[in-house]
Amino acid sequence: MKRRAIDPFVILCIVALLLTFLLMGRVLLVIVFRGIGALPAHLASRQTLFALGLSVKSASISSVFCFILAVPTAYTLARVHLPLRGAVEAVLELTMSLPYIVLGLSLLILFSSPAGKTLSAAGFPVVFDQNGIIIAQLVVNLPFAIKLVTTAFQGVDRKLETVAGLLGASTGMQFFSILLPLSRNTLISAFVLIWSRALGEFGATLMLVGVTRMKTETLPGNIYLNVSTNDIDSALASAFLLLVLSTVSLAVSAWVTRNDRRQSRYA
Repeated sequence: MKRRAIDPFVILCIVALLLTFLLMGRVLLVIVFRGIGALPAHLASRQTLFALGLSVKSASISSVFCFILAVPTAYTLARVHLPLRGAVEAVLELTMSLPYIVLGLSLLILFSSPAGKTLSAAGFPVVFDQNGIIIAQLVVNLPFAIKLVTTAFQGVDRKLETVAGLLGASTGMQFFSILLPLSRNTLISAFVLIWSRALGEFGATLMLVGVTRMKTETLPGNIYLNVSTNDIDSALASAFLLLVLSTVSLAVSAWVTRNDRRQSRYA
């Protein structure tokens, strides 16, 4: 039996895979081994606990508002014929490609304008305030959320909604009884991913609200402040917390996606 020759291209791809694995694995190992060692001494500090609580709270609030806006927007893009759809999608794509610090600069100018000052006087300050963290996370993640939800809606067979419409179901009934349930697991997975992204957002937040101890200090901000004061152990402890939260969210997303595939296989 003639042995099959090893393809040089496959070998090259395997080598690239190994180099990528070693590089990324090394990065994670630094955070895991050094971070877990520093965690006990710094977990009880007021700064770390404040940053953890603010990160989880702001990420949760911004993700909820993100999906409140993303779901109807994605439905419009996926199911409604719009003459300006190309322009809307171009704006979303461009926003996703911009550096986050540029988005933060735009938000800073926007909320420093007379309209922003009026909003602040009305009791909703944004610049250098915790509300700004939520706004920054929302603006950064909204285009991604719309993209994910649109893809989820486009994956549902429109014939089911057409049949329901022929049977007398309104557009709203079709959405809530067919489209939303069939894309539920994908939407949950997308929400977890957006929440995880919000948790680690820093560029736009830094530009809009700055980083002030015990005021606008999220976990990424806590890492930034600790590194700037040469407190590497505290920074690694916060980095390890972010890694744990990201791992949990990734596990939840993978579990939901796996269940969705299993249900589709036996449907």
